[in-house]
Amino acid sequence: MRPILLQGHTRSLTQIKYNREGDLLFSVSKDKIVNVWYSHNGERLGSYAGHQGAVWTVDVNSTSTMAITGSADNTAKLWNVQTGKCLKTWEFKTAVKRIEFNEDDDMALCVTEERMGFPGTVTVISINPDLEAAQSDEPVVTIVNDGGPKAVVAGWTYLNKFIICGHVDGSITQWDWKANEKLNTIKPHSESLTDIQFSTDRSYFITSSKDKSAKIFDTITLDELKKYETDTPLNSASITPKFQEFVIVGGGQDAMNVTTTSARAGKFECRFWHKILEEECGRVRGHFGPINTIAVHPDGKGFSSGGEDGYVRVHTFDSDYFKFKSDH
Repeated sequence: MRPILLQGHTRSLTQIKYNREGDLLFSVSKDKIVNVWYSHNGERLGSYAGHQGAVWTVDVNSTSTMAITGSADNTAKLWNVQTGKCLKTWEFKTAVKRIEFNEDDDMALCVTEERMGFPGTVTVISINPDLEAAQSDEPVVTIVNDGGPKAVVAGWTYLNKFIICGHVDGSITQWDWKANEKLNTIKPHSESLTDIQFSTDRSYFITSSKDKSAKIFDTITLDELKKYETDTPLNSASITPKFQEFVIVGGGQDAMNVTTTSARAGKFECRFWHKILEEECGRVRGHFGPINTIAVHPDGKGFSSGGEDGYVRVHTFDSDYFKFKSDH
């Protein structure tokens, strides 16, 4: 399984995202650059330049016409995927840490940082899918977790019914965003959440945490369904669609806590766990630092990882992968 190495960033990767078809891979990094690549051969299609700070997050709509990014420069930007033109810039009081289109592509949620006296928010903005149309400045709703821990990640459930937020204290909240009302809170992790990714049908989601575990939850009840415990802080977790029932997790010690033995000890690997049996069944190494972001190809035939080392590694599974049979 020889990976394609994408060398288009000079600083650590913060998020990577496939489009719905999986032929494009978007990558963002602390170097202010947004790149888009052909996923099958690693050729860079282009860049989206305009952010003045680290770009924390990226998403692409279902038709691959628009991409949206959030940055440490306190803005979210909407891009024409094909031309690279910036269609709209939304200004916020603090950095935008996570961004995601809803299923209809007519809204996006933006998780903003709690900082300098400003509360952290999950702000829902309206998106007009017409590339020529003017975009609205007014948010649809601004969710503030009054007095509660700040949100670091968030995502939409199916049919845009709820917004699920992951917080810095390890808690997860479920919001009826139309009513701006918190419906449910659980605290399944002991340290900050680092990622939240949904199943294809958005009926369940996986979280990763600095507490060295990843967990799967039902989106409606927030019942904990599965748990994967590792020996290293996790930065990302993803669910494989089709073919095999796996989850892929990745992480590693922060740079300032790293020892020279960490890489040798195998902390910088993408780890495959059997989704149902909760057993680790494989590892893929290659990064020279913590893995910050993992994305699985929508057709289930490969995955990509982005690391602190500035590289994106694009993997296509060998034929053996599709023949994998559990011993149970």
